Amino acid sequence: MTALESTFFHVERHGAVVHLVMNRPDRANAMTPDFWTDLPRLIAALGRDETVRCAVISGAGRNFTGGMDLAAFADIARLFEAEPGRAALAMRDLILRLQEAFSALERARFPVIAAAHGACIGAGVDLITACDMRFAAADASFAIEEIHIGMAADVGTLQRLPKLIAPATAAELAYTGRRFSAAEAKGFGLVSHVFDDREALVAGALEQAHAIARKSPLAITGIKRNLTYARDHSVADGLDYIATWNGGMLRSQDLMAAVQAKMAKQDAQFADLLKGEA
Repeated sequence: MTALESTFFHVERHGAVVHLVMNRPDRANAMTPDFWTDLPRLIAALGRDETVRCAVISGAGRNFTGGMDLAAFADIARLFEAEPGRAALAMRDLILRLQEAFSALERARFPVIAAAHGACIGAGVDLITACDMRFAAADASFAIEEIHIGMAADVGTLQRLPKLIAPATAAELAYTGRRFSAAEAKGFGLVSHVFDDREALVAGALEQAHAIARKSPLAITGIKRNLTYARDHSVADGLDYIATWNGGMLRSQDLMAAVQAKMAKQDAQFADLLKGEA
């Protein structure tokens, strides 16, 4: 298997944009074990490709994803048949490995756009909250369903969602597990665009991805790093970080190319990043 082959995802390349399609439509794209291994592996491989500038994640079939595959819960339950201390440690290690699949999206040097339609529940919400932008089809519905099986969501939703929407709203959704619509999600600020159907959704997400890909990849990387840093630090720390970042990075030809292109009312052309920058 090559670096960009996957048993779970269909990988499409559109110039500088990569489209990762969850491709288990007969099972509502439930996240089987190969999802959890393939996603961080694919993101790492794309990060090593200096020509990749943006990625889109969508789902094939009627739904974005129904969340974690139920068979995985049976495997987890078997852990607790072991000695309690060892079982607890193994469980903690498992959760950390699952978290890593979504944290890889957050650490990617390029933006990732989630394009959700149909059901986006359970771990699907963990997935989209780790992305940089979230678009939805009008038929999309979302739910933090872990409460319905007697557990707290543990792979990112409870940590990221309160940074994206009002904390009280995030709490209500996590405590109740109720489903909410694409229109509600847009009202909350969780998604930024709602499209009529999946076809329009994917087209819109790819259009946005290509628009981003036409910008300076060095500047886009800087924006992503600084947005993430600012989320987790004080304003003063964030201002200091961006000053240091631009002090080191604002030496490229991109700034002059952008200014000259704007003056000439043309589109600027920006070089790819150097090989090995991930």
